[in-house]
Amino acid sequence: MRFPFKKILAPTDFSEPSYKALDMAVALAQHFDAELHILHVVPPLHVVPVPVNVEVTLYESELREAAERSMQELIAQRIPEGLTVFASVVWGDPADEIISYQKEKDIDLIVIATHGRTGWRRWVFGSVTEKVVRHPTCPVLTINITPEG
Repeated sequence: MRFPFKKILAPTDFSEPSYKALDMAVALAQHFDAELHILHVVPPLHVVPVPVNVEVTLYESELREAAERSMQELIAQRIPEGLTVFASVVWGDPADEIISYQKEKDIDLIVIATHGRTGWRRWVFGSVTEKVVRHPTCPVLTINITPEG
């Protein structure tokens, strides 16, 4: 483990809990003068309810474009100037992709919320933090988010 941290990863599903974890990651990146990596994983279609009469390739393309727009808005609204930021949108299983990104980019710290979206999305994303914590190759800081915030 390197200390102080030089590369911090903040996965996001564009939910309020993930934004709270991102705010903590931003503060840590500023404190340690570290790179901030923001990662959004578009889940496979077998876990996303697809309308019946939709062309899958077009739908996948629209999901990716929407995620990339959301990432740009997130950076513009929540990331202070002067911070070195790398933003990525990838396709796959969220936990697996977070772990893979961490290894590939030699991330020193992952900052992740304990709860993401609600409803069916919580079922899909609810185990992401648990899986990331169980397979770390670096420290993982979990930000406990209660339903009240």
